Amino acid sequence: MIRRFALFVFFCASLNNGSIAQDEADTPSLEGSWEGPLVIGRDSTNLAFTFTLREGEYAAALISGGMGIYGMPADTVSVEGRKIIIRIPRLDVEFTGTIRLDDSGENIARIDGDWFQYSEMVPVVLLPVDQPTF
Repeated sequence: MIRRFALFVFFCASLNNGSIAQDEADTPSLEGSWEGPLVIGRDSTNLAFTFTLREGEYAAALISGGMGIYGMPADTVSVEGRKIIIRIPRLDVEFTGTIRLDDSGENIARIDGDWFQYSEMVPVVLLPVDQPTF
């Protein structure tokens, strides 16, 4: 399955002058949970996205105890190279992020992103966790 996905990514990227193929081939899997603080004004809560890979495409679910959300699926998950876009229209949420690799370049160290909701943008840093802590 992973080999088919890698071939698919390589083929699709080669249609775009190959610029994406190198990024995607070098980017480790996002599968798992990524958590970080969301600070809006004086309010702070943790949020997490849990990524799964199904039939070569990522799916994500949002978890935030402070917002009372436990596994809300994202409507759209787009991963192109090291760029991520997650959309949940029923919450008026869009998360855009950039994957940051560790010094070895073999593991994802964090996802630096922006949380857009109700025309407000808040920076968020997501770190890998075994399971969300809330």
